[in-house]
Amino acid sequence: MTEINRKINVIGINSFKFEELPLKLQNLFLKTVNIAVPNSYFEKIKPWSVNNLDQKKLFFASQSNNELINWLRSQKTDVILISRGDPLWFGIGRILLENFSKDELNFYPSNTCIQLAFSKLKIPWQDTINVSIHGRDSTKLVETLKTKPSNLAIITDSQNKSLEIIQKNLSELNLIDFYDFWLCEEIGFENEKIRKLNLKESLPTDISSLNIAVLTKTKQSYSNDNLPLFGISDSIFKTFEDRPNLLTKREVRIQILADLELPNVGVIWDIGAGCGSIGLEALKLRPNLELFCIDKRIGSKALILENSKRLGVKPKFIFEEDINDTFNKINFSSNVIPNRLVIGGCNKKTKLLIINKLGQGMKIGDIIIMPIIDIQSIEKLRGELENKNFKTNLNLIQTYKSLSIAEGMRLEPNNPVFLLKGKKIN
Repeated sequence: MTEINRKINVIGINSFKFEELPLKLQNLFLKTVNIAVPNSYFEKIKPWSVNNLDQKKLFFASQSNNELINWLRSQKTDVILISRGDPLWFGIGRILLENFSKDELNFYPSNTCIQLAFSKLKIPWQDTINVSIHGRDSTKLVETLKTKPSNLAIITDSQNKSLEIIQKNLSELNLIDFYDFWLCEEIGFENEKIRKLNLKESLPTDISSLNIAVLTKTKQSYSNDNLPLFGISDSIFKTFEDRPNLLTKREVRIQILADLELPNVGVIWDIGAGCGSIGLEALKLRPNLELFCIDKRIGSKALILENSKRLGVKPKFIFEEDINDTFNKINFSSNVIPNRLVIGGCNKKTKLLIINKLGQGMKIGDIIIMPIIDIQSIEKLRGELENKNFKTNLNLIQTYKSLSIAEGMRLEPNNPVFLLKGKKIN
């Protein structure tokens, strides 16, 4: 195998000023004839050649495509390839490693644009999630936004209207008010600009094509004055970011609340309440109901209390314990037997136990609703409801949300949920 002696020196920059390069890299540039430069940097980098009048530079305008790879392969002597920031961080480095051996490549990274942006914003960035939609679709961005990270840095692409896509995705996921949006333009260069945008308004028209976006979680204050009567946004409810199943999604919650046929007065139990979204919205709709929230997961009571404040309602009881412990401590008089019962967040055996314990004492017209994702358990639960004189029906909820992408729009499915309803007939 022929040994390749020439080197491809990949230099990341954060400034167009030659004197800001480390001395080692200045000397490397001075002694190297063949220089590949991105098209967008070409006119800025070409004047560097005046630093070496004895040797004419041969510049190659790069588009990071096969033409660049072929040019690099054709070179018999050492070359320099100018890049931005760290070439191995969402940069040309990966492509080079796919086409050349490691022995042929030397990388000289500078600070990444994200590192510089956070230093300018004076925000710690060790927990920041980084996503690139430069030359990529926005699937990864949408997946990341759904997890609601504290900080998110996005490498944009001026060619695919990525700032508009970010704006639309935040709106579609009800996250416009969840983040402060920082537009960072030409970070590290002479025309550097950082500004905080209000994404409820149109984007500015004077945005540099060299930009990144930084999203930082905003400090929110909640008021129940402007909440809708029905169908409260998921973003209003506090939940644990690593436990999304504690929140019943708005589309499913709306159907559950409709199927509950909420009375003006009575008792409602929300078992497996999670963050309390179903029971608390029911209480907002019918303030004279008495709400019992039960969930055995540690921290659920604190979540329900916080969400009670956000909605301006007050449950009668919140039990952070196993349902069996609740049954053992409650004196089952007529004023605690539920008129409306939601059973979620527990296995089939526990659901059957709850139906047996509470279903017998419920009155004609009282309703039980069970959201179910385990299709195998439906028939057994349905049979148990009918044995307790409940008329049953089953509804499959499958919804899709539109999400903006570079090509226009795509529909993303939410997880399907079966709603098993029982209404006491005698």
